[in-house]
Amino acid sequence: MNILLASSEVFPFSKTGGLADMVGALARALANEGHEARVVTPLYRGIQKKFPEMRRVDWHFDLPLGLGWAQADLWELDLERGLKIYFIDHPGFYDRAGIYHEGNISYADNAERFIFFSKCVVHLSRYLPWRPNVVHVHDWQVGLVPALVSQQKQEGWGNPPPIVLTIHNLAYQGIFPAEAFALTNLPKYYFHSDGAEFFSLLNCLKAGIAYADSITTVSPRYAREITTEEFGCGLDGLLRRRQRVLTGILNGVDYTEWNTTKNPHLFKPYSVGRMAGKKFNKAELQKILGLPVAAEIPLFGTISRLAEQKGVDIQLGALAEMLNTKMQFVLLGSGSPEYERGYRDLVRHFPNKVSVYFGYDETLSHRIEAGCDFFLMPSRFEPCGLNQMYSLRYGTIPIVRATGGLDDSVIDWTENPKRSTGIKFAEYNPRALAKAIRKALVLYSQPKLLADCRQRAMTSDFSWKQTIGHYLNAFNSITTHKQEQY
Repeated sequence: MNILLASSEVFPFSKTGGLADMVGALARALANEGHEARVVTPLYRGIQKKFPEMRRVDWHFDLPLGLGWAQADLWELDLERGLKIYFIDHPGFYDRAGIYHEGNISYADNAERFIFFSKCVVHLSRYLPWRPNVVHVHDWQVGLVPALVSQQKQEGWGNPPPIVLTIHNLAYQGIFPAEAFALTNLPKYYFHSDGAEFFSLLNCLKAGIAYADSITTVSPRYAREITTEEFGCGLDGLLRRRQRVLTGILNGVDYTEWNTTKNPHLFKPYSVGRMAGKKFNKAELQKILGLPVAAEIPLFGTISRLAEQKGVDIQLGALAEMLNTKMQFVLLGSGSPEYERGYRDLVRHFPNKVSVYFGYDETLSHRIEAGCDFFLMPSRFEPCGLNQMYSLRYGTIPIVRATGGLDDSVIDWTENPKRSTGIKFAEYNPRALAKAIRKALVLYSQPKLLADCRQRAMTSDFSWKQTIGHYLNAFNSITTHKQEQY
């Protein structure tokens, strides 16, 4: 199949979170399975310098954007056989210090930036000599693509490719004032309660849900959760109406990137059969963090956006209690200034037990995954989550709240002692998380049980080979057995 993927961020070119990892890995997995995958994404600042081998394409976008027009150029990069990346080059929109915001303040013109990006995706899908059999769009930034294709179809665009929308996090919907709808140049009948309108505002993700041919989300449990009022973020009614085309597919992990044996980020390689390297990574991590180097003290870690969704409030409460016990904690992340102050307070109260790094560092993220004994993910909700799956491969036991993809990917002792790979808790409060941490301390005190749990964790398989078939089924279900050209 020919699959055109569209995303506002794609690893290794741009990244703020798991969206970039997933899209980059999915594209590579499709290519490795013999399909032709092409990805379209904005050309952000710094990409061209890091990848000077990219080429300018003889292609120019000149597209309506409300009452005006916007122009852009196109660049391309061949990554490997069957995989090409297209970059939309509009310096005014994308040559900036951040992708969506600076200093936690969203760019005021995000509506223009990503409505234009959506139009570029539609333009490519229509006019590329290479014809996609399916267009796969990701999250609100390209949520308007299904509506734009629907409108072009009504205007006589023969047989456009079907559109699959993947929801990575329903909480982020791309909501803008009603006036922003004019930027789409869509007829007014798309702006209604079953379309792009949301309480008199423009909702880009809602438009995608309403008009996509197929909808997927990133774990089976999350697909069920978002049809409920508790997790539906105001769109549960529409999602229930579209439930027939809604599927949950658990994300895969790119083990060529996230592994413990051939990883330039780690201090020393290790594997299930040779675990000495993990102890060495822990000791070196403790050194660079400024923590006492002590093998007998369990080291807990978190890599996360500091947002309410991630359970930061209950984690701060649980750590304030549990750091009085024999444990250490490291954080890599950034976000809410209030939450950052909370972690600084922990450092001040427990200087020999807590280390924090505000920001993101790819090398440090791998070192935390490898050097820690336990990984904390107490999310209020979690569509899929990838760090718990990275942790499993690194032999770092995940402690997770039983929600979304965390529940789908971690097996607790109470569910199956012979298959357990981590620790789960259900209630969303500091007391429940503290209890889970106490369970981890007990597990750490029993080396045989810990070693067995680590072995099961490290041999868990969340590779894209397990996942790609589900996506191909979703693509095939909305295309005919003989792909038609248009």
